[in-house]
Amino acid sequence: MGTGTMKHKVLLGGALLLGVCAGIFIYEQRTPAEEQGDGRIVAEKKSPVRREMTEFRMKDFDRGWIRYADGGTLVTEDGGLTWREGAVPESEEASVEPAVWSGMLPEERKPDTVVFQSREYPVKQSQFMTDRLGWVLLPHSAELKHSVLVTTDGGNTWYNEVTPSIRTAMQEEKKRQQQIKDEAARYASEGNAKLAIGSQWTLLPDTVSPGDVVLVRHSGPGEVSWQGKTFPLEPSGAGYFTYVPVSMQVKPGSYAIGDQTLTVKAKKFETQYLQVTKQMEAMKQDTQRIQADQKAIDAARSKSEPEFLFSEAFIQPIEGILTTPYGYTRYVNGKLDSTHTALDLAAKQGTPIKATNDGVVALADSLYLTGNSIYIDHGMGLFSQYAHLFELHVKAGDRVKKGDIIGTVGTTGFSTGPHLHFTFWAHNTPVNPNLFFNTTPFHWLRKET
Repeated sequence: MGTGTMKHKVLLGGALLLGVCAGIFIYEQRTPAEEQGDGRIVAEKKSPVRREMTEFRMKDFDRGWIRYADGGTLVTEDGGLTWREGAVPESEEASVEPAVWSGMLPEERKPDTVVFQSREYPVKQSQFMTDRLGWVLLPHSAELKHSVLVTTDGGNTWYNEVTPSIRTAMQEEKKRQQQIKDEAARYASEGNAKLAIGSQWTLLPDTVSPGDVVLVRHSGPGEVSWQGKTFPLEPSGAGYFTYVPVSMQVKPGSYAIGDQTLTVKAKKFETQYLQVTKQMEAMKQDTQRIQADQKAIDAARSKSEPEFLFSEAFIQPIEGILTTPYGYTRYVNGKLDSTHTALDLAAKQGTPIKATNDGVVALADSLYLTGNSIYIDHGMGLFSQYAHLFELHVKAGDRVKKGDIIGTVGTTGFSTGPHLHFTFWAHNTPVNPNLFFNTTPFHWLRKET
């Protein structure tokens, strides 16, 4: 595990110390020379002698030690790439720092044997830091360069020294473990984290209704095809993610996503009837202005940060009176108008509106139908929308934190009174905001080990 050489020979008690290779001292034992009648030396027999390793321990990804039968010790601070003689600190004699998140470690990885260079060897001692990175100590043998082997692929391949490429693999594994730890903190429990991170595909949740949204996790890069559209998977933590919106038009049934099944259950939505003035009704006839606004909205929602910008639960922007729930079929002046894919929360004009969570303001402008409006990007294609505001307190490009005051309640645009029109958009499809309040998509996982 690392190499070192000595450029000179030292005679020690009849043995010639040739060098040091991975902390293994190699000797040449001289035997009496065979001489001819004239006294010339014609041959000299030599036999290598190696110190016997009796114990090793890796404190973490970098620090470790090896003990020999003669009482000597070698220590490393770079994962075994290089070794030096030194005493083992008492604090490190028996303690071991586990991988940064123990939830991904195997139950007890203690192999009885390993295969090295096509030969099976019994294992004297083993230590796995993660499900991929581990070491074993083999019984002392003159055939082995040294007795400690390392693996970076869970034991499929073993090496008897740490080369720069093996060291690089160790550092990548250390980075992966930190990514696992960071992602695991997002889930509701360690059991859910272990389930999600240990699976090829995970649906959060796996049962929904029309108008809902699913957070899809995969163990590798790629994309998800859904309802004629393709959503790329973006890296985050130890996995790759995307939102899959389940529009109001999706029929109940079972749908395959990766190796998982998404169940869409039927849901009944109520009907709402509104009476507005002829002037307000005429607003929806100005298609030119509506289309111009839609271009600006589409442009703002087309660029999303490729990372989750939030780390805590979402909050409701105001504590208003719910006048129109999500999913209502709306009739205006007796005519079928649309499906209301948002929440209408009535409140006094001027009531402060809070950002539902951390994000970046993608749009803050006065629009024709929705009046003073704000869209906040929460990353990965997820946006929150705030409409009919009286005042705007932010501008495009501003970074906001959960609870920041971004504007006030108003009645601008197509509105019958002071209220906040609020919803979420996932990949340009409106989705039910009730799913997000007081939780996060990572808490939508309903299974647990």
